Amino acid sequence: MRGIYSSVTDIRRKVFTEVARLAYEGGDYSRIDELPYKILPGETASYRESIFLERAIIGERIRLAMGLPLRPADKHALLSDGVEDSVVAEKFFEPPLINIISFACHACPDKMFHVTDSCQCCLEQSCKEVCPKGAISIVHGRSYIDQSKCVKCGRCKDVCPYGAILKMERPCAKACGMNAITSDEHGHAKIDPEKCVSCGMCLVNCPFGAIADKGQIFQLIQSIKQGDQVIAIVAPAFVGQFGPAVTPEKLNSAFQALGFDHVAEVAVGADLCTIEEAKDFLRAVPAEQPFMATSCCPSWSVMAKKLFPKLAPYISMALTPMVLTARLQKKKHKGCKICFIGPCAAKKLEASRRTIRSDVDFVLTFEEVMGMFEAKNVDFDSLTETPLEEATEAGRGFAVTGGVAQAVVDAVKRIDPSREMKVVSTQGLNECRKMLQVAAAGKYDGYLLEGMACPGGCVAGAGTLQPVNKSQAAVNKYKKEAPLQNACDSPYEITLSILD
Repeated sequence: MRGIYSSVTDIRRKVFTEVARLAYEGGDYSRIDELPYKILPGETASYRESIFLERAIIGERIRLAMGLPLRPADKHALLSDGVEDSVVAEKFFEPPLINIISFACHACPDKMFHVTDSCQCCLEQSCKEVCPKGAISIVHGRSYIDQSKCVKCGRCKDVCPYGAILKMERPCAKACGMNAITSDEHGHAKIDPEKCVSCGMCLVNCPFGAIADKGQIFQLIQSIKQGDQVIAIVAPAFVGQFGPAVTPEKLNSAFQALGFDHVAEVAVGADLCTIEEAKDFLRAVPAEQPFMATSCCPSWSVMAKKLFPKLAPYISMALTPMVLTARLQKKKHKGCKICFIGPCAAKKLEASRRTIRSDVDFVLTFEEVMGMFEAKNVDFDSLTETPLEEATEAGRGFAVTGGVAQAVVDAVKRIDPSREMKVVSTQGLNECRKMLQVAAAGKYDGYLLEGMACPGGCVAGAGTLQPVNKSQAAVNKYKKEAPLQNACDSPYEITLSILD
């Protein structure tokens, strides 16, 4: 459940901490075989039927956090197998990014309707009457659903006056807006890589901790240790993610304690992205295309291109805030390396695209970076304060649903006050799909469409650390504190063509 610090959350964060500590300490990395025992000491299982199963699952999570593949369940392999391949100071992992640890999966039912003890054995028997397949009968005075006949239409649930019929659905599949999750021959969840857009919603909605993404903590720390100038570019959703002690003013010294050279706000790149999208909208809609869709969320844009290829040309071609910020920093600091730090698993794939690979060297989530803070025992209270680069309210607002569209609208009004704009913003890939279906029918001509894969926007990404509502409030407060409001007021007087 999002926003609850559970046993799954605790294990995940301990794994990131130990992987970071392993990288910082160096030496013989084959000692990762000992880490599951360090994370889960003792002889008694805490969460599952066996301590050995628990440690096996943690072992696979450690491998994924280091960018290594899962081990085959039917062959002997040491936890440390292949670890020497991961000791590099550059991007390291092979697809798939999102992985299911099969023996951690609970084999939840894909979808079924279940009669609970709340059934009151009513005389009307409306559930039985509306079932189109005769799947419901009365057994010992109570409704009973024959699953072999049930077609999962849900009519019985809709008419039950007591709400006694529940729809049971696999949580990861329910959270997946791409219908990419099905079952293997053992009933375990499996992901169709052709459909998956790596949003990570399955990852944070699996209550058994069976799903994890691959990471680059280990490789980033190798780069820092070999003396590279590594600059952290931090997504607008960062506010409050590392706790109340890490204020925006303390962010720079906090990251320097980890070995980074300095921090730059991706909200600066968001301002530049806003200006480009505003100009593109004014130029192209409706003269060259019926509508324009925003580009900054990689899962949303990949989903649109997969499911609605004819609409793909209408997605903005503007570089994302991550890429614009990275290019700006690499122009200022020749030979530096860039690590994007944010809430999003999908940014790891975006940064691996051929056209972007040289701009962003590493991608970490807030949660992974918190593991680095824990590994280094950073004392947040002792950090010094320095101001960050100046982004506008518009750029900082990219972190929440509706923020991207609002920034573009405000920029358009500044550039052409006479231009009227219509906007639709959606969150969650299911709703994004519905929006594009309406757009394909010609009902959103002249509109700007904003899609966010995560319900709530970037502040609800798979790599966040705090509850969504708390993050939204923190970002909105930080926005209001910005000295400049409109993206067109950005102090970075740099033409976007220079960054191409």
